[in-house]
Amino acid sequence: MTGEPLLNAVRPEQERAELLVWMKEKVRPEYGEKPLSPRRDPLHELISTILSQRTNWRDEDAAYQELRALGDWDAIIAAPVETVAHAIRRSNYPESKAPRIQQTLVAIRDSPGGYNLDFLKELPVKDALKWLTDLPGVGVKTASLVLLFNYARPVFPVDTHVHRITTRVGAIPKMGEQAAHRALLKVLPPDPPFLYELHINLLTHGQKVCSWHKPRCPVCVLKERCDAHALYGNDVPSWKG
Repeated sequence: MTGEPLLNAVRPEQERAELLVWMKEKVRPEYGEKPLSPRRDPLHELISTILSQRTNWRDEDAAYQELRALGDWDAIIAAPVETVAHAIRRSNYPESKAPRIQQTLVAIRDSPGGYNLDFLKELPVKDALKWLTDLPGVGVKTASLVLLFNYARPVFPVDTHVHRITTRVGAIPKMGEQAAHRALLKVLPPDPPFLYELHINLLTHGQKVCSWHKPRCPVCVLKERCDAHALYGNDVPSWKG
């Protein structure tokens, strides 16, 4: 007689750590090796990530370009908030993002390094995360993106795709995105290139295969060790967050 499957989510941390290594290796042939190198300067990364919240990458980039058309960072700070909101209108919730971006830029301008964020590469990771998350509108995901992408610090950004996949597969039990950052770091190697490739490829996998609604389980390379597939087969329900 067979019982319920032993789900990954209840396995010891060491086994879930091995599962994440397996996941990285399984998705690499699908989406390629991703060398860790900065894609844009740190302040660009920070502001663009704020803009990206609930926004696709095309609209995020369009909003950033129009924002920068207002002038340098000082000019953006000095502009009427309505002007900034109009510039970033391609991003969702521009009325709330505009004042946060201006407040964040003021805090950065008035910090010891000014608009140069390179001091973050020397700070202990915990302190660097705290400095960034103390900025208006900057959460742990945004802070982690800047630290990993620009400074190769051993942190792991958890966006909606990474959160959904790692929970469905069972690398972590179900929890909120904020808690997932801490839970995943406990079972991931402190290896920035590893963390970067896993983040990028899981994001792509979430967009292409493990979507929030009607995931494409029959073609998923992770299904053989996926908790959700073990429970539901090819009829995994929509993600509720």
